Amino acid sequence: MKSIRHFRAAAFVAILCLGNAFAGGEGWSNDLEAAKKQATSEKKSLLLDFTGSDWCGWCIKLNKEVFDHDAFKNGVKDKLVLVEIDFPKDATKLTEEVIARNDVLKKQYAIKGFPTLLLTDERGRPFARTGYKAGGPEAYVTHLDELLGIRGKRDAAFAEAAKAEGVAKAKLLITAIQSMGLEDTIISTFYADEMEAIKTADPKDESGFLKGIATKSKFEDFQASLNQLALKKDFEGVMKKIDETLAAGAFEGELKQQVMIFKAITYMQLTKPEDALKTLDEAKAIAPESPVSANIEGLKKRIAATIPK
Repeated sequence: MKSIRHFRAAAFVAILCLGNAFAGGEGWSNDLEAAKKQATSEKKSLLLDFTGSDWCGWCIKLNKEVFDHDAFKNGVKDKLVLVEIDFPKDATKLTEEVIARNDVLKKQYAIKGFPTLLLTDERGRPFARTGYKAGGPEAYVTHLDELLGIRGKRDAAFAEAAKAEGVAKAKLLITAIQSMGLEDTIISTFYADEMEAIKTADPKDESGFLKGIATKSKFEDFQASLNQLALKKDFEGVMKKIDETLAAGAFEGELKQQVMIFKAITYMQLTKPEDALKTLDEAKAIAPESPVSANIEGLKKRIAATIPK
């Protein structure tokens, strides 16, 4: 009887410990809301580790090379609250509640691969993104310190913007947003108030910021429409869509160059390499010094190699 009671007690302890067995080791939480409260009270930022602890090779490598070491734990303890958001293959490692909560966070933070690490403020608003980096715990702490500096720049720009008006206010907010280097989906989700403030401060969009975001969104929609046609192997349809887009003058500069590159690739699908090469020359002429142009010559060589001599 005593042994049965002992077994039940041990099993109960094991179940309790299950939800707290973090791949990152001691000092990590899986409760973002609790971590936000801790970050607020301790005046710290948060480090969110989106990981696949038992299957993602780079995640496991990051744990072994960085998170498991005292040099990391001691290096961040006064600056960061650590949150592990895990997606293990072995679902028994997490409770159903945590699994559901992590799925919501994955969508909210637009996570596309693992490991993804986000530094956020105490409200959970990201200001920097990173992942695996070689070099060990000390080097990783230095890397995180550099990323924490982005928050300082962001907050300083926000503080200046609060004292400014009109286009000057809008430009300061734009500087803060651009300094973080985050995707538009993250900005629209977590910085909606700042985006609205930019519209209010610069209703004529003299900064061009809002036009730029709208253009990028239009380009993403254009790419999605091409992908749908390509999946159906409707390359004539792809070419028609590209020609209509070019005729409408929807994009300029580097974005127009990218449209032309899509056209060249489509010519290759239609077995027209000479037309593809001509299209790439036209693309380069749009903005000869752009980063896109730097890749065109390499693409031309690969296409030229397919033409029988």
